Parts: sequence; C-alpha cells; structure tokens
Amino acid sequence: AVEHGISILGDVPIFVALDSADVWAHPELFLLDENRRPTVVSGVPPDYFSETGQLWGNPLYDWDRHRKDGYAWWIARTLHTLDLVDAVRLDHFRGFSAFWEVSASETTAVVGRWVPGPGRALFDALQGAIGSLPMVAEDLGEITPDVLELRRNLGLPGMAILHFAFGPEPRSTFIPYQLQKDMVIYTGTHDNNTTVGWYTGDATDEERDLVRRYTASDGSDISWQLIRLAMASVADVAIIPHQDLVGLGAKSRMNTPGVAEGNWTFRLSQTMLDPFIASRFRNLVETFGRVRAEGGRL
Repeated sequence: AVEHGISILGDVPIFVALDSADVWAHPELFLLDENRRPTVVSGVPPDYFSETGQLWGNPLYDWDRHRKDGYAWWIARTLHTLDLVDAVRLDHFRGFSAFWEVSASETTAVVGRWVPGPGRALFDALQGAIGSLPMVAEDLGEITPDVLELRRNLGLPGMAILHFAFGPEPRSTFIPYQLQKDMVIYTGTHDNNTTVGWYTGDATDEERDLVRRYTASDGSDISWQLIRLAMASVADVAIIPHQDLVGLGAKSRMNTPGVAEGNWTFRLSQTMLDPFIASRFRNLVETFGRVRAEGGRL
C-alpha cells in the first residue's frame, strides 16, 4: 500500500468484548463484580438506527484506574494499532466525553444514564506518548456541545454522512453547504444502507424530493449524484463505499446496527472492479482537486 501511495484508515472501537484477551488480562481496568461479570454495560439511547437504542453489552471501563496508571493500556493499544495502519477512526468518540451506562440486567438500552468519560486527559496522555494524533473522530449520534468542543480542541476531524443530510427543516448540519474543512465526508458508512438502498427504501418522500432538487437530477443515478456531492464538498477527506461506486442495493449493505445476524457478509467480486468505474471516479478525483501530492498522507 505504501509503495502505491495508499494510506490505510483503521478502526478503534471504544469498547472491547467481555470475552476478550484485554478483559481477561486486565480485569481491574473494567467495572466487574467479584465473579468478573459486568455490573453495567455499554450502549446508546434510542436514535435514528433503533427506537430501543443499541445495547452493546460491553463491559465499561473503570476510568479512575486508567487515570491512575497514566492510561498505559490505551497507549499500548494505540501504539499497536498504528503499527498496522496509518490513521484510525475512533468509534463512538462521544463516549470519551460522556457514555451511556446501562445496568447489566436491562434487555434494551432505553433505561440508562450519561456518565462523564476521560475527556482531554486521555488524549493528552496519548499525545505525550506517541506525538501527533492521526485520528478521525466518529462524532455521530446524540452529539452535545461538550463532544464538539473536545473534538475541536484536539484538532481532530469529525464525520459527515450524506444520507443524513436531506431531512426536513432545520437543515441537517451534514448538507454540503453547511460542512467544514475539518471533516471526513461519506455517502454512507458501514452502518448505513447503500445509497441505492437508502434512496429506494429508507429515505422519506421529503428526503427523496430534496436530494433530487439539490442534485438537479431525477434520482436515477443516485449513487453517483451523492458521490459527486461528497467529492465536490469542502471536507478535507471523502470516503466512498465500493457498493456506491457500483450502484448496489440494500442486499449489499455491510451492517445493520442492533441486528446480531447476517452482517459483514458483503464481498467484492472481480466484476465490481470495472475499469469504467475507476475512470469515472478518477475524473471526479481530478475535477475536485483530490489528487494527493506525491508522498502525501491521510
């Protein structure tokens, strides 16, 4: 990848599984009972993706213990990850400011409470150990001013999703004319439907009408209309799922949040690596000044 000028953006989930090596090796860093079972677990309250929220079920960190040892586990985790990739997307960034705590006895994430996270102290420790922070903050969901303040104070780019840009008034902050340079724009992420699936199945009539008017199109080539919007935006980085380049529908969706089965089965086939698609995409890259300088990094 390096020889071809390609940077790899990895992903760091904020939480780890109960049956992970991390919890087994360092139970003292998590909120567990005497039998090493979680007393409280992770999740998010009801949102766009689920009316009962998402009950992830991961054990929560004992942030006081992490603070007392200088966030050594987080430093080791980040250093190892950056040995494998060039930059990382911090999943559920808002959890570093405040996270949704749910009793381990609950069956949904509806009942819970917001608990303060480690905030800037964690990132100061990371920066002291590794230098610059090659990170993207996944700042989606219920984002409050404290989350935005933390991201901006750290100088990390946030995320914008075009599938969320065309709702009713007040206009979404993701609609292209609202975007800032310090953002990474996606047509949709792994948690969204494909663009064709979104347009034909998930979008409301209002959203379909606005996206057609905004793109001055009839919606028949909706994937490429949104790809063009992303590439033409002021956002420093644009990321396009391959399903959208090919124009695939909902059956090619990567992940449905809150659904345990049937995810992560999509695979590229040789027929999807079409020279015409590559040429069409390259044209947008060049047209909107996204050809990276020699040796440039993500």
